[in-house]
Amino acid sequence: MTGRRTAPSPKPWIEGIHAYVPGKSAGADGRPLVKLSANENPLGSSTLAIAARREANRPAVYPDPDSRALREALGELHGIDPARIVCGTGSDELLNLAAQGYAGPGDDVIYVRYGFAVYDIAARRCGAVPVVAPDKDYGTDVDALLACVTDKTRVVFVANPNNPTGSYIPASELARLHAGLPDGVLLVVDQAYGEYLTAEEDDGGMALAAAHDNVFVTRTFSKIYGLAGDRIGWGTGSPTIINVMNRIRGPFNVGLTGQAAALAAVRDEDFVRASREHNLAERTRFEGAIANLGNYGIRAVPSKANFVLVLFEGALSAERALNAIGEAGYAVRHLPGQGLPDALRITIGTASQMDDIATVIAREAEAAS
Repeated sequence: MTGRRTAPSPKPWIEGIHAYVPGKSAGADGRPLVKLSANENPLGSSTLAIAARREANRPAVYPDPDSRALREALGELHGIDPARIVCGTGSDELLNLAAQGYAGPGDDVIYVRYGFAVYDIAARRCGAVPVVAPDKDYGTDVDALLACVTDKTRVVFVANPNNPTGSYIPASELARLHAGLPDGVLLVVDQAYGEYLTAEEDDGGMALAAAHDNVFVTRTFSKIYGLAGDRIGWGTGSPTIINVMNRIRGPFNVGLTGQAAALAAVRDEDFVRASREHNLAERTRFEGAIANLGNYGIRAVPSKANFVLVLFEGALSAERALNAIGEAGYAVRHLPGQGLPDALRITIGTASQMDDIATVIAREAEAAS
């Protein structure tokens, strides 16, 4: 064989993907920081889940490929036929599979501006074109989404509550969005922060998934359940959608210890309730502290999640606030890559942590004015 050897070339659409950048947990100098950049649960994990995880630790054994016990528990909790549930390596895997299963080269995948970064990756990964709909004050605009729909549209992603803005649309708006979509378009409702909503705030996504063949709802154990390290997610939809997901997901995608921990976590409703109540109380206090800084051009986007997006529209820049918060020992999320150079996404932590950050922002705002 003669001639110059060349390396294999990736598909052209892969080169358009910007790898996902996780929240930082250390400063530029390597100093460890309190991590309020990844929306982790400040209360940790359920003690029942931790114990179950420890007991199930058998590294030589394959996990149940169908996560049967976990699906049954989820079905019982949410009133869903377990056959209409699929589990994944975090909800991220299922979001990617939704795009892969229903879109490809020449198709469009729509999501709202300031939406979850994985949607863009999921679209490009399968060769589809990401289409970004305008937002409404950092939130989901149903009319803008519907205006983007064409005969090329195959998937629409909506996070509710939305990440990274924390915004939320009620059940009436989600139903209106679904009603405006052609039957052949898959609506993916990403409810990663759904457990932080009260029963009265239910967006109706699961009811839509139960009643229609073109709705897929995803959830995760990474947020309120405090199992981010185990990478467990789940989704529900019509039997046809679940069949597609099962055809293309990893055969042993949820590990043995992860299944055990998630099963115990589902049954520990007291931990979920305590996490929701803590989050609501501290988020409300923190949003109040930020509201007191309105004269400095600082405001918070109203949030229904376990974080708050703080906008810096006055003399104090987001970058200066980020550095000051880092000097105080905390890591929060700056997202210029998602078109948010003037904002910080701040995870709700403990009471003292939120007080510290509010104090830093107030001090810097006064110094900058």
